[in-house]
Amino acid sequence: MQRFFLQKSGSWKGYYQMIEKVFETHCGNIHYFISKKADMEKKTLVFLPGLTADHRLFDKQTVYFNDKYNVFVWDAPGHASSWPFTFDFSLMDKARWLDAILEREGIGSPVIIGQSMGGYVGQAYAQLFPEKLKGFVSIDSAPLQRKYLTAAELWLLKRMEPVYRYYPWKSLLKAGTNGVAMSEYGRSLMRDMMTTYNGNQERYAKLSGHGFRILAEAIEADLPYEIKCPALLICGEKDKAGSCIRYSKTWHKNTGIRLEWIKDAGHNSNTDAPEIVNQLIEEFVEAT
Repeated sequence: MQRFFLQKSGSWKGYYQMIEKVFETHCGNIHYFISKKADMEKKTLVFLPGLTADHRLFDKQTVYFNDKYNVFVWDAPGHASSWPFTFDFSLMDKARWLDAILEREGIGSPVIIGQSMGGYVGQAYAQLFPEKLKGFVSIDSAPLQRKYLTAAELWLLKRMEPVYRYYPWKSLLKAGTNGVAMSEYGRSLMRDMMTTYNGNQERYAKLSGHGFRILAEAIEADLPYEIKCPALLICGEKDKAGSCIRYSKTWHKNTGIRLEWIKDAGHNSNTDAPEIVNQLIEEFVEAT
């Protein structure tokens, strides 16, 4: 399936066109969105949203960059339009599917920009296809290496589904929106994305639980997950999701990868301070 659609640009003026396409897997169909007039001579930015978020998480980025580069964003497996989907896949499977999609589109040297779980997918991609990755930007994510997590943190990651299954939905919706963003726009957007699962908390719980579980399994695999391409770490100063601030500090200290703190921004810092994040991404991409 392929269809054109107009994406409203929110506070940015105007509209822009992208193409929605479908990639078939044995677990279900993955829906993704790509610039209508892709030019393979341009650099390609691959935006990967975090767990339970969808392609709308990067609206402020896809609008801004659409005229400058080729832009790609997906609804990750099991998320939003990429449903129904069987939760029988690993983090590495997601990276392999991403590579297959990029291959189909003729994209050979992507700059992957992953927020939270999207950053983990980017690191899995770097592990599997280090020669293909042109650049990597982590937004409010953390390293995949085993040494960064405690045994207790890993134990908890594999047991999150019941928490989301039995937590009152209204309270979960409030915590999920206020806990990841500081701005009115960021919270409103996250609420809209979470309401995709209204009336089906079981699906939301399975999606979340499976996501954290495959993350734990990827960490326990104890692979190098070395970033061999140019990289940039971005983190909100008020990120309250897990221990992202602690992880980011240690990641930067151990690797020397540049770390930029975003003032007054939470876990979804690209929605809280899109102008600043866009500038950082653009400067990074132009230098790669």
